[in-house]
Amino acid sequence: MTPRTGTPVPHRGPATLAGLLATALLLAGCGAGGREDDGEDGGGASDTGVTADTITIGAHFPLTGVAAPGYSEIPTGAQAYFDYVNANGGVHGRQIEYLVKDDGYNPTNTSKVTNELVLQDEIFAMVGGLGTPTHSAVVDFLNGEGVPDLFVSSGSLMWGDDVAARPMTFGWQPDYEIEGKIIGQYVAENQPGARVGLFLQDDDFGEDAEQGVRRYLDDQIVEVQRYTSGSTDVGPQIAALQSAGVDLVLSFNTPSYTALSQLVALKLGYDPAWFYSNVGSDPGLVGALLSQISEGAVQGGTNALDGVLTTEYIPGVDAPDDPWVQLWQKVWDEHGEKGELTNYRVYGMSHAYAFVQALQEAGEDLTREGLVEALESDSQDLVGPQLAPFRFSADSHMGISGMRVVELQGGVGEPLTPILVSDIGDAEITEDTSGQAEDAPPESGIPD
Repeated sequence: MTPRTGTPVPHRGPATLAGLLATALLLAGCGAGGREDDGEDGGGASDTGVTADTITIGAHFPLTGVAAPGYSEIPTGAQAYFDYVNANGGVHGRQIEYLVKDDGYNPTNTSKVTNELVLQDEIFAMVGGLGTPTHSAVVDFLNGEGVPDLFVSSGSLMWGDDVAARPMTFGWQPDYEIEGKIIGQYVAENQPGARVGLFLQDDDFGEDAEQGVRRYLDDQIVEVQRYTSGSTDVGPQIAALQSAGVDLVLSFNTPSYTALSQLVALKLGYDPAWFYSNVGSDPGLVGALLSQISEGAVQGGTNALDGVLTTEYIPGVDAPDDPWVQLWQKVWDEHGEKGELTNYRVYGMSHAYAFVQALQEAGEDLTREGLVEALESDSQDLVGPQLAPFRFSADSHMGISGMRVVELQGGVGEPLTPILVSDIGDAEITEDTSGQAEDAPPESGIPD
């Protein structure tokens, strides 16, 4: 669910494979509006969480537990950007108050903390709630309460493909199906003789991606293997790919399973080409996991995935000269907490920037319905760090429309394609002509 670029993780000492994976298995994979508002503005339910001076928003993230490494950095990036905006006058004179609650990546906890945010804290909107299984537990509640549910941190189709069922929910990152389509087309055009195998997470992540891949590669796929998140034994799956003569593995998995698949392949003497989805291809994180779970037998570092193909849809810390990354570095230096700028923090800042844009588009007379209408009608105006435009309209709340294929070398993604865009279903893949990838931030760092 995070951008593909090199995110460092803290060093840990030797431990067993199962023990180390207990803190890594769920890393980026890739979760009363009806009451009168007693704030200064009044205005009833549509203005819940808004006063003359503040806008209160919320989010659920795993700040503790198995998914905290990496994911817990996302809201620190968002907070830094909101603090930057607030220090420069806020949005239409209002300060953004950002309430983040810990759900431990547990859907039951997600329901509890979301109830608190909506019914007790009376947030105006949920922004960036993380995870497919977690956010699935609250998406209907948020829509039933009329709470804008923006920029879910997940590539599931359910955040944007059925506007009638979930009118308040919007995706943000490219969905897994269009990533599968773009990967499938690239392989069909550039490696038409490859014997392709799929290594998939056994949920909608893998299912949506496979659906996209098969639109272009159905005849080349000779083996499909799935893993259940939480199981540390993927030996049988990798051995089955090897036995089938697979020479190109397309993997849609989280970073810990990238490390596991690489370690098992080394043990088996299996050396196919690898194409990992964006979710599982952060070089720094995977390199650290490789070193840790092998107890130093395999050297990690950002070179660990050299030669691997993947995709990217926003610039990350491997592109320090990019004007967006330079803005994020400035924001982090001025308003960040301890630690360095990471790709998880870049992801959070990118979410936050898009939300500030949405507030600007909605205008000074801010309402929940007005915010949704602004996103549906003005998405082409939402320029930002994303490499391709959003797909928001009255009929679709799907997020970023495309990405490019890159090859990892030394932790840096070397582009192999232009920015490619598509949509779900049988929509064709085309080269993006919007110029979005060339966009730079305004001098102030705040949307106009």
